[in-house]
Amino acid sequence: MTAAMTAAINRRSLLKSTAFGAAALASASWAGRARAAENLVVGVVYVGPRGDFGWSQSHATAVEALKKVPGVTVVEEENVPETLAVSNTMRSMIELDGAKLIFGASFGYFNPFMIDMAKQYPDVQFRHPTTLWSADKHPANLGGYFAYLDQAHYVDGVAAGLSSKTGKIGYIAAKPISLVLRNINSFMLGARLGNPNATVKLIFTGDWSLPVREAEAANALAGAGCDVVACHVDSPKVIVETLERRGVKSCGHNASQASLAPKGFITGAENKYETIYKGFAEALVKGEKLPNVAVGGYDKDMVTNTPYGAGATEEARRAADAAIAALKTGKPIFVGPINDNKGNVIVAAGSSLGNYAPELETTNYLVEGVEGSVT
Repeated sequence: MTAAMTAAINRRSLLKSTAFGAAALASASWAGRARAAENLVVGVVYVGPRGDFGWSQSHATAVEALKKVPGVTVVEEENVPETLAVSNTMRSMIELDGAKLIFGASFGYFNPFMIDMAKQYPDVQFRHPTTLWSADKHPANLGGYFAYLDQAHYVDGVAAGLSSKTGKIGYIAAKPISLVLRNINSFMLGARLGNPNATVKLIFTGDWSLPVREAEAANALAGAGCDVVACHVDSPKVIVETLERRGVKSCGHNASQASLAPKGFITGAENKYETIYKGFAEALVKGEKLPNVAVGGYDKDMVTNTPYGAGATEEARRAADAAIAALKTGKPIFVGPINDNKGNVIVAAGSSLGNYAPELETTNYLVEGVEGSVT
């Protein structure tokens, strides 16, 4: 058992006993305020293990950078379910550790848990990795941040299209929701930038973390002749490892999986939460007000691509670098003519959708070239 896990259990145990908890929290609160007077304490709560090669690791990587910010102390707890356990964890970070900024890194933490915590602790800032916050419904000390990872998936697609020998590419995704569909479509558009004949065979597993289904999907795509496979699941670890064993190249998601596939890894779409975590902490240390919602992609330094692996060809690297440079200037991904895979016009010739166009938030289609269905 790690020291962090022991501390987390101690905090939870303390808060489970109401009789003891009230007195203990009163004493600990004084200590917390003393620490807070000296520096900013930031609490980070993860739904999974920090080293999951996926969603939680993307936040943990940012936290390592946050720990280097002068005047900032970080307290963390991993494997916290989307239940009252997260409220207890956040309360302990505030009362026992003196946290003044809390990052709750899981979708299900927001409602009702972070909303309730924000109401109970109006002098603490709470931030969640979505754009769910609304000024007319939620506390002013609550908010969100969101990285538009479809921009990095577009770069994945560029590299994948030029690293594939056959043009037959696979994609494994969790659910056909707008956010996921947008990533798949951006990947497809990137793949066809370098290889106009590329196709993407799509498999949905049905949920965010189903390792057995993910392995089955990876094997199915390899068996179907795909020589490159990308993905959007919480942790691509099983997918990338399975593809490596099958001799199939891979593109990652959320965090770096490069070490899992030394022969076939191309690149991956990574959230760069470091920009938000460090930026918010530095602002509070200076006494500045935080935005309630912060969003961005390459132009705001909020996404990045994993350094190229052995699976990326030189041509792919050059083209992907050029795509990144263009995204940093705001060049749109969705430039017409674009049809969906049923023949309907999505973007007419001569038109385009900006990378933050509202229409993309409600994506309910797959673009031409994707072999699959949203139903």
